[in-house]
Amino acid sequence: MTPRISRRTYLKSTAALAAGLTILPARSAWAYAANEKISIGIIGAGGRGGANLKGVSGENIVALCDVDRGRLEGASRQFPLARKYTDYRKLLDEARDLDAVVCSAPDHHHAPACIPA
Repeated sequence: MTPRISRRTYLKSTAALAAGLTILPARSAWAYAANEKISIGIIGAGGRGGANLKGVSGENIVALCDVDRGRLEGASRQFPLARKYTDYRKLLDEARDLDAVVCSAPDHHHAPACIPA
């Protein structure tokens, strides 16, 4: 005769299994993210883009893009290793090492820049 399992034991076992399956993938993702900085490209480095750039300055900024060369040079002083572009299409074509893109372009260029990104 097989031993009968109580409802309380069944629910405890099921809850423990569900919690374990939920926590395991999240824990492994956190460990990976804690050790890695994401590589970011910035489209629009001056004005509102400057504030957005400060918000992600702790990450790895690999590419900067702005049509205003003065603002581009100002941002590149803060991130001298970042590649500089004046056309976001060229940035998106050449920068294959990007994990994310921060787009601070004006409204009429926001969607055309974000869709290919």
